Amino acid sequence: MAERRVTIGWPEGLHARPASVFVRAAAALGVPVTIAKAGGAPVNAASMLGLLALGAEGGEDVVLASDAPEADAALDRLAKMVENGLDELPAA
Repeated sequence: MAERRVTIGWPEGLHARPASVFVRAAAALGVPVTIAKAGGAPVNAASMLGLLALGAEGGEDVVLASDAPEADAALDRLAKMVENGLDELPAA
């Protein structure tokens, strides 16, 4: 399983607009990805309810994970988005 540990770059954390942007980006990749707070239970990264339930705040670490064959590229793109607080998925 591929994993990336990243620090949330959005000051407001993964709430409201940033969560919506992240969920759309995760779903668009077409690769199953989970996200979890460090030491916490993982949730589907493409689930708005799951993501909001994490309560992930700005500056906290999260772990992105996937066991799909294309996982490394997908996780790198999502990790860049989370770390930099981007409003859209970065180009490949």
